[in-house]
Amino acid sequence: MKDMFSIGELAGYQNISKQTLIFYDKIGLFKPAYVDPNNKYRYYTAQQIDYLDTILIMKEMGFSLGEIQNHMKNYTIDTSLITLRKQLTVLEDQIAHLQMIKNRLAHRCAQMENVKEFNERNHEVTVKEVPQKYLLCAEVDAPQSFGEISIATKKCFSQALRDNLPIFYQTGVIVPYEHILSGRYTEATVAFLPIEKTKKAKNIKLLPKGNVACIYHYGT
Repeated sequence: MKDMFSIGELAGYQNISKQTLIFYDKIGLFKPAYVDPNNKYRYYTAQQIDYLDTILIMKEMGFSLGEIQNHMKNYTIDTSLITLRKQLTVLEDQIAHLQMIKNRLAHRCAQMENVKEFNERNHEVTVKEVPQKYLLCAEVDAPQSFGEISIATKKCFSQALRDNLPIFYQTGVIVPYEHILSGRYTEATVAFLPIEKTKKAKNIKLLPKGNVACIYHYGT
């Protein structure tokens, strides 16, 4: 049609699929200016391109289609500014979370590289000094077998994910000295995840700095 764009033309200009425009029409987010009653072809005006640009930009910014739809119904400069600043805070939180994950992955890679290097030295026991560490802890229920240890570890992971805690991708257990003396080497009373210092959790223990005996086992 004269001075109008077909759905295929508009999709090509915006680098989106025709199915996307059809879906936007069905949910009432972006409807065509005219639908041919005979063949049901959709047509759009040039003025609608700016409107679609706004939808696609907001989608790129991380807004859901529902949020975009509510915003587009009745927006002003003031409401737009409030909405965009709110989303800016959301994105900053997401960036911080991704940076935390990146740091954990880098730490994990470094740890695995150390393990690889250590294994090449025939599993020797070494003594090294380590800095203080913070541990996110969960008590292990009796009889303190591997099953109870696994459950306690999962509780720590669940808490860390729920509360967005800055954990490292490591796990560990605390076996009391008296258990070791009596040969009960696997009966741990506490499972833990190393964590950065934080005030977002109360079940954190401080492991003081000092010398530790280390050996690595590379299993299946």
